[in-house]
Order: sequence, then structure tokens, then C-alpha cells
Amino acid sequence: MKDELIRILCEKSFQYSEQPVFKLVSGRLSQFYVNCKPTTLSPRGMFLTGHLVYEAIRGMGAVGVGGLTFGADPIAVATAFVSELKAEPIQAFSIRKTQKDHGMIRWIEGDIRPGDRVVIIDDVVTTGGSTIKAIERAQEEGMQVIKVVVLVDRQEGGLENIRAHVPDISVIITRDDLMRAQKTIPS
Repeated sequence: MKDELIRILCEKSFQYSEQPVFKLVSGRLSQFYVNCKPTTLSPRGMFLTGHLVYEAIRGMGAVGVGGLTFGADPIAVATAFVSELKAEPIQAFSIRKTQKDHGMIRWIEGDIRPGDRVVIIDDVVTTGGSTIKAIERAQEEGMQVIKVVVLVDRQEGGLENIRAHVPDISVIITRDDLMRAQKTIPS
């Protein structure tokens, strides 16, 4: 499954340039561009991602899986779906970037309660800033963050930053995995 997901990511979500031409959220330019959404929103990509993330968290007693909207949302939904198929249901949840200002004022959407054991997921990690924000929001809402799962690690120091908040981290695919696979895919 992992090899197939790497292939799909290379086709739909990953680009490389000899020169740093891709602008990151930080404003810095990079040689690598990773936008997982075309993959995680595709039927096969969603299927593979859900199974791989589920395998990384199964048996941990997690009540929920989610992260900062929008990158984590399709991964959380796919994982929750697979968890039900495997008879170990795990709720999907989504953490807002800005707090809702009407109705029930909340940061987190989903059937999650204070005290629940949750896994934070992210589609791509560079510095870890978005993942850390999700961890902090979940903790502020009373959740116990037991693990972080990253779909693609850009290998630029983000994991070390995240580990200062949650030591248990799983990475499904690395930038090196994508670079190796891209070299073998015919143009």
C-alpha cells in the first residue's frame, strides 16, 4: 500500500525543482512542493491513506483522529472509515484555524469530549508549526494527545519540533521516499 501511495503522491502531489522556486507558508523558497490534497481527496489515495494511518494507530485506544483543517480532514475521515471496517471505531474530528463565532462557539468539530485520547494528524510537515497548533488546541480543549501521525515529512526539522510536544510520532512517507520514487517514474 505504501509504495502505491508514494506513486500516487508523485503523480498528483509532489514536485521538485533544482532551484528553490516553491514558496512555503513561512515565505521561504524551497526545491520541494507537496500538496497532498489531490491525493487524499482521490478515491484510491483516500483508501490507501486511511488504511496506512489506521495501521499506525490501531490498538492504541484512541477515541479520535484529526488535525488542523483542511489538510488533516480527508485523512481523518478516511482513517475513521477504515477503523469502522476493522471493527475498532475511531472518531474523526477537525480543528478550526479560527474559532467559530456563532452557535456553539468551539474550536473542534466532531464527537470528541474532554479527556478523550486522540491522535493528531497532518498531511505535510515542514517546521511542524501547524501540527503543534493542532496539538495545543486539542490540549486546550481537554483532550489527551497520545500520538502524531504525519503523512509526508519534508525532513526539514519539523519532527524534532513536534516531538517536544508529543514524543510518539509516526511518519508514513518521507521526502526521500518521494525523491527515490520520482527518479524511477518514467517522464
